[in-house]
Amino acid sequence: MRRTERTGVLMPRRVCEISGRPVVITGAASGIGRSLARRLSRTGSPVAIADVDEDGLKATAESLRAPVLTRVLDVRHAADQRRFAEEVRGWISAPLAAVFNNAGVALSSTVRDALPEDEEWLHGINFHGVVNGTRAFLPLLSEQDEGVVVNTSSVFGLLGMPHQSAYCAAKFAVRGFTESLRHELRGTGVRAVTVHPGGITTNIARNGRIHRDPLGMGRTHDQLADQFESLTMTSPDKAARIIHHGVERGKARILVGPDAYALDALVRIAPTQYLNILDGLRARLPERLRKGT
Repeated sequence: MRRTERTGVLMPRRVCEISGRPVVITGAASGIGRSLARRLSRTGSPVAIADVDEDGLKATAESLRAPVLTRVLDVRHAADQRRFAEEVRGWISAPLAAVFNNAGVALSSTVRDALPEDEEWLHGINFHGVVNGTRAFLPLLSEQDEGVVVNTSSVFGLLGMPHQSAYCAAKFAVRGFTESLRHELRGTGVRAVTVHPGGITTNIARNGRIHRDPLGMGRTHDQLADQFESLTMTSPDKAARIIHHGVERGKARILVGPDAYALDALVRIAPTQYLNILDGLRARLPERLRKGT
């Protein structure tokens, strides 16, 4: 039982209390990862953060209140992830509460024009980075027989979208991997959670790889990023709050943002026709919203 701060009333303890306990977050130099680190740090959680962006990681660390461990890390490298896990093992003085495998990048291209090296880069981070992080920290969580692995998929892990084949493939893979892991962990104290964010206002599109306008309209990389950002519905801070609460409430799948809920419902109702429905809805939008201007 726990006593609420506002009322003093005794309430059942959450399914997975992570507030104030040690956590690991990859992709913490910006976006959702940075917001998660700040949010959990405010609860008193010691936070181990990692990212390939050294400057962004430093900025995140300087904004945290609780103890922080930083590691410049490319999640594509399994051996580096294992070394990070061992470093965290020696750094924490209490059981590890959660591992957020959150690092991710974006790529926009038609299937026909996609470059194999771009797809390898994206899959290395968005899928294999999740697998590497899970495998690196799972032994520690299993020894404790408690804790949660939180893997970031996407709303594009629920449905396929044109010009996002590599991204969708990686995010569908994260979903399948994490759901399989969740079933394997039945009967233990360790849980696995899949997160499906909708459009979040981050730099993922601006920092992604786009070599040409996939629709052939001549839009620049910045214009395409502007269009994405004009349609996002959720801030990183709000996404972090939803994820934090979802984990503590014991959810196995966390949808982030009203667009994620809408698209999840749409794909259930019209599993092969959802894009036609979306196109019809888009045609009714004002022109400035259709073009992202």
